[in-house]
Amino acid sequence: MLHRFGPSGDFDFPGKVRGKIRKRMARMTKMPLTPLELPPLLSDWWDEINDSTEWQDGIFYTLCAAYALVSCVALIQLIRIELRVPEYGWTTQKVFHLMNFIVNGVRAIVFGFHNQVFVLHPKVLTLILLDLPGLLFFSTYTLLVLFWAEIYHQARSLPTDKLRIFYVSINAVIYIIQVCVWVYLWIDDNSVVEFIGKIFIAVVSFIAALGFLFYGGRLFFMLRRFPIESKGRRKKLHEVGSVTAICFTCFLIRCFVVVLSAFDADASLDVLDHPVLDLIYYMLVEILPSALVLYILRKLPPKRVSAQYHPIR
Repeated sequence: MLHRFGPSGDFDFPGKVRGKIRKRMARMTKMPLTPLELPPLLSDWWDEINDSTEWQDGIFYTLCAAYALVSCVALIQLIRIELRVPEYGWTTQKVFHLMNFIVNGVRAIVFGFHNQVFVLHPKVLTLILLDLPGLLFFSTYTLLVLFWAEIYHQARSLPTDKLRIFYVSINAVIYIIQVCVWVYLWIDDNSVVEFIGKIFIAVVSFIAALGFLFYGGRLFFMLRRFPIESKGRRKKLHEVGSVTAICFTCFLIRCFVVVLSAFDADASLDVLDHPVLDLIYYMLVEILPSALVLYILRKLPPKRVSAQYHPIR
């Protein structure tokens, strides 16, 4: 690198280089940082990682590997269930694991090819590849809400025939609205429509959080009222309570972060130079929740059909 001479005859280094030299000299002389110097230092660290191609590749490939691992776990569990009860067709449990396999597999592919995905033109192609798995994640986990709603309604002797129609209708409306947003952005890359699209994703996430709170909470308190000696009561209570808390939290975090990214460009999740934010976000709202839920629901169904194992008709 060629350096310029300053007015005093000393080397005149670029700004970033001068900053690094000062930090190294401070560490060499073991001078403690003052409270006023700490925020700029953290900001420099954050910017240095975000601007580094090596860090970007490392973080996005880490996300790719994590999603691929969760996807493989879901596929293995699906195969185990199919070998255990092959005669009952596509049950709710099988569909749930299949959709987990698809969602996490698509995410792994997207982050594995992040260098191509984040620079696609028009930009709406990047939005589709990032938002579509999020919608599939919504459909996958609200399937648990549907399953719990059916159990609750059956226990209360309430009709259950309209619950599946309601689930399919809500998902159909959500996908139709989102496709309309994508089509409009394809025709006209409008920042206002992109803002509306992000708010829509946030609303969808909030609806999912409310669904888990409503039916998960209802089922949890109903199970608590069962006699203590009821077989499997404690385990089922722990299962419903844990999954409700995990899914409610992850969808609420998604709602908050998406709203924040709609108002603040520095919190955007659809750009290549925000790898640290992407790592934190996707770990909290998809990877860790998926891994925990798959672990909690790892038990295989009994070989004989039970009242809690409903085939999809």
